[in-house]
Amino acid sequence: MFVVPGATRSGAMLDLARAVVRRAERHAVRAQAGGRPVGDEVLRYLNRLSDLLFVLARHAAGDAGEPASHD
Repeated sequence: MFVVPGATRSGAMLDLARAVVRRAERHAVRAQAGGRPVGDEVLRYLNRLSDLLFVLARHAAGDAGEPASHD
């Protein structure tokens, strides 16, 4: 199941924030793989922050009837 963002403005902004955090996480993983000093705790933090933003976005959507698409 995929969630379609945008039922509420706050939900959409949280989804956008999550996308930015996920991008930062991918960059950090690549930097670490390239030998740069990126601590594992940074990767864990970014991953947990992404999870939190997902939950907050779903909560912000609330009863707005945010549609979910199915495979």
